[in-house]
Amino acid sequence: MPTGESKRDPNRYEHVRPGAMIHVDIKKVGRIPTGGGWRIHGRSTDAARASRRVANKRVGYAYIHAAVDDHSRLAYAEVLNDEKKETCAAFWFRAVAFFREHDIFIIERRLTDNGPAYRSKVFAQALAETKTKHKFTRPHTPRTNGKVERFNLTMKVEWLYVRTYMSEEERTAALADFLNKYNHDRPHSGIGHKPPASRVPKTTYRVLPQPEEPVTPPMEGLGYEPTLFDDL
Repeated sequence: MPTGESKRDPNRYEHVRPGAMIHVDIKKVGRIPTGGGWRIHGRSTDAARASRRVANKRVGYAYIHAAVDDHSRLAYAEVLNDEKKETCAAFWFRAVAFFREHDIFIIERRLTDNGPAYRSKVFAQALAETKTKHKFTRPHTPRTNGKVERFNLTMKVEWLYVRTYMSEEERTAALADFLNKYNHDRPHSGIGHKPPASRVPKTTYRVLPQPEEPVTPPMEGLGYEPTLFDDL
């Protein structure tokens, strides 16, 4: 008799050390126009309709790139303009730099979906530079990448839509505070109700508000020269 419960056995796992696996994902969200969107003006109002366009162009979308360490749940994210292969590769280098700030110097594997950017030669080159093996989720199975999917849900509730923002810039500026709280203060039920930073070697680093154009750092000691992304 149907009970409404899933017949699939839960396949929970956790790698034994930070850097053994990094889960990566992209979340596409509507941009907030300057002056606020429908959450400020109300749905189906003239002001809300006018806010959707700037200079006769639609406001468009923002792409939130996120990376979560499997063992510690330490998380890093940026708000970027697209999900192109060059953008994904440059984000990966900045995520690696973030994990290095926590003394996680070796990243063995990276888990992503099967998006075209992640299948590209540009992205493969970026992973080769950091000596990271690429693992893919099974098609149409987001639960395979469950740790970053769970982070996305928390991010949605505690940052993206936690309050009304007057512009996309205001929301992006608030991301740093969310990440610092998530990593250093917020208890995580999957790791004994402790914050992710309690499971990494170095706990003193805090992220700063994202610059308008994030700078991709050189990967010292790995042979990376920042020429591929000079035009980003």
